[in-house]
Amino acid sequence: MTVLGGLFDLDQLQENIAINEAKMATPDFWENPTQAQALIAVTNHDKERYNQLQSLAENLHSLQDTLEVLAELPDAELEAEFNKELATEQEAVDQYRLSLLLNGKYDANNAIVEINSGAGGTEACDWTAMLLRMYTRWGEQNGFQVAVVADQPGETAGISQVTLTVTGHNAYGYLKSEKGVHRLVRISPFDAAGRRHTSFASVDVLPELDETVQVTINPDDLRVDVFRSSGAGGQHINKTSSAVRITHLPTGIVTSSQAQRSQLQNRVTAMNMLKSKLYELELEKQAQEKAQLEGKQLEIGWGSQIRSYVFHPYTLVKDHRTNYETANGKAVMDGDLNPFITAYLQWNLQHKNLK
Repeated sequence: MTVLGGLFDLDQLQENIAINEAKMATPDFWENPTQAQALIAVTNHDKERYNQLQSLAENLHSLQDTLEVLAELPDAELEAEFNKELATEQEAVDQYRLSLLLNGKYDANNAIVEINSGAGGTEACDWTAMLLRMYTRWGEQNGFQVAVVADQPGETAGISQVTLTVTGHNAYGYLKSEKGVHRLVRISPFDAAGRRHTSFASVDVLPELDETVQVTINPDDLRVDVFRSSGAGGQHINKTSSAVRITHLPTGIVTSSQAQRSQLQNRVTAMNMLKSKLYELELEKQAQEKAQLEGKQLEIGWGSQIRSYVFHPYTLVKDHRTNYETANGKAVMDGDLNPFITAYLQWNLQHKNLK
């Protein structure tokens, strides 16, 4: 039974779930805990997709029934309700199609997002705070939990650096499109002369890794510091040295967490972030070695300007990879990022197919 333009075969999906559940019922299933957890995660994901697609199919059939009634007995009130439900169904189908593009190894994972202000002092710090608000709004609108785990205020205003976790299925798959340098052009609210300023901020996005990914970290390579939180965390956080900063001495990578009341919880969070950064570093190293062997020149992805947000003398937000753009800058800053994410995922798929 294939529905919704061949988005997925419900029968095949149900068969996959049945096969995996049969494996999970065998006596030796837990002999390899890592593989067992991975199979459970895949099965749960398939069940979620099955339920989602089944719901879409049922809604579509209901709309078809309503359309047949309207064809025989036109009714203005029923037609208005039909159009409303059709728009909702179209949005749900678009979201499902988007989720089908998320097939990367860690796309389903939670995301760790780090925003750093670039050159420009107060202007750049204010831009970092604006980006934090944008991603927080996007997360809230799309059912993700967003939490700031560490931040460093700017000297005058805004934020110099902030790290947040975005929790929910496919968080990394969606947000990986945001990795790179973001450029802002506007009339500065901090310039008494009302001049136009250009500000930059870099966004790094990492998948939060689970126990199935092994990253070896030598305790002797770590320096662990505890300190009082400098950000907004409540009176308790500011009165105790609960915040944790971990420095990986061989690489110079630093991670920190100050969101939790417990020093132990903050240490676990900081270690998980370090694990993700070291894993990404190793993947980049392998990619560079492979490129050298193949005689290829890699792009410096982390340093490339991926998107411009122009608010003077006109309003335009443009992604320089996909060329997707919109004049509704306010909506973008209020979290309307899905069109950019969709365009990136489609562009990335085409880019891979051309290689």
